[in-house]
Amino acid sequence: MLAVASAVVAVGTATGMLSALGEERGGAAGGSAVGQDRPTVTYATTSAPPAPAPSASATPSVRPAPSASPRRTTASPAPTVAERQTPRLYRHPDSQVADWVRAHPDDPRAAVIGNRIADRPAAVWFADFAPAAIASRVRAVTSAASAQGRVPVLVPYAIPDRDCGGASRGGAPDLAAYDGWIDAFARGLGSGEVIVILEPDSVAQADCLSAADRAARFASLARAGRVLKAADPGALVYYDAGHSGWHRPGRQAALLRQAGAAAAAGIFSNVANFQTTEDEIAYDRQVLDALGGPASLGAVIDTSRNGNGAPANGAWCDPAGRRIGRAPTLDTGQARIDAYLWVKLPGESDGCKGAAGSFTPSYAYDLASSS
Repeated sequence: MLAVASAVVAVGTATGMLSALGEERGGAAGGSAVGQDRPTVTYATTSAPPAPAPSASATPSVRPAPSASPRRTTASPAPTVAERQTPRLYRHPDSQVADWVRAHPDDPRAAVIGNRIADRPAAVWFADFAPAAIASRVRAVTSAASAQGRVPVLVPYAIPDRDCGGASRGGAPDLAAYDGWIDAFARGLGSGEVIVILEPDSVAQADCLSAADRAARFASLARAGRVLKAADPGALVYYDAGHSGWHRPGRQAALLRQAGAAAAAGIFSNVANFQTTEDEIAYDRQVLDALGGPASLGAVIDTSRNGNGAPANGAWCDPAGRRIGRAPTLDTGQARIDAYLWVKLPGESDGCKGAAGSFTPSYAYDLASSS
């Protein structure tokens, strides 16, 4: 895999963490992971900026998938200032950054990291293949969001041959197993509005597959979109469009059409990458125009770390000089741009400043304090 594709769920040491959690919960059939109320820790990949043929989502902050039987029974905490500013998006209370802030109240960096990162709504990733527990884990997030009248952002990330065997390799053993996993995932959606970022890198990074395997993957992704929408009419499913420093809009649109994106809510771009919001807006509109489909198709952009744009040297692994981007919102004021989201959580390492997928306070502080 080219350097551009930063492992979406960084494996290596992070892989062991993901595997252990998956095995522990997978055998629990429905959540014997007692005492675990947070999403299962997966890794994160980093999407590398331009470069030859990168992998778009490279280092998504793979959020752990919440456990089926959360231990918390207390009422939801009062909304933070950031949540009041983004009233419709859901912030899952359990994340690595939130845990760090709670555990380090006296750290001089805690206030900045807490206010500018931990208090912001962010995506919840489901990256371990645990068919018996996935429905309950998804339900734990969607039901909590529904109780608050908010919209959760979910990231299914278990496609076979994930990351082309790179740092974020893993996922389901085959497409038949993946289809069953998606069926179970869909059962946890409920009936409210939910945003689904379907399989980062699965379309833009499909060149590593044979023509037959690529066609089979795209058929499975198209099926996934139909299943998710049928289970919850309020589900808004978005497909992988890579980012503006990767494929040309027409080529990316042709791939998306094969994967069924024209029948979904639209596309997503810049997951775990650093391309500017302005570049992504222009690129996404070009992709949508080339894709065709109903005029209602839109795009969502990951703005979590693009405040300074992509490094000129093409670095993708925790590059220096970056900063957090626009706050998550469903009100962009831009035609065909449905939302700015934080899909990759700032501070979760791509594998250079810390173990891939782990929260690195020094990196988080650099991203937050430079804005």
